[in-house]
Amino acid sequence: MGGATRSKHLDGAAFDIAMANHDPVAFEAAAREVGFLGFGFYPRSGFIHVDLGPARQWGERFPIPATAFAAETPPAREVLADSRTMKGGGAAGVATLGAAGVEVAQSLLAETQSAILPLVPYLDTLRWVFIAVALGGIAVTIYARLDDWKRGRR
Repeated sequence: MGGATRSKHLDGAAFDIAMANHDPVAFEAAAREVGFLGFGFYPRSGFIHVDLGPARQWGERFPIPATAFAAETPPAREVLADSRTMKGGGAAGVATLGAAGVEVAQSLLAETQSAILPLVPYLDTLRWVFIAVALGGIAVTIYARLDDWKRGRR
């Protein structure tokens, strides 16, 4: 869209790649190694054009950064099971189900067997323990999300 009429992009022999978190010098070396010959440098726009056309280059090269590039963040899906958010949410979910199960058991036991009535107060305590664990899990989830947000994580 709006490119040169004889652009290698139209032939599927070129692409542009953003250098936001890449070393332009290392990228250019790797691209040359695999056979790309045409290079356009656009440091103000933050990308490099590479193509399979004749050997040529244009534009100013990227300035050498004063600091190293940040390490790439792994995709969220690979570490999602290890996240504090998932662990806190899981604890809250299990505890909520436990509290509901105790509520059902308590009502069934109270109605069916009078011999088990002395256990009903303990079941009430157990239900409150599950509710406390669920609230704790929710608190951990909220804390983890806020902390991750402050640190710039997803």
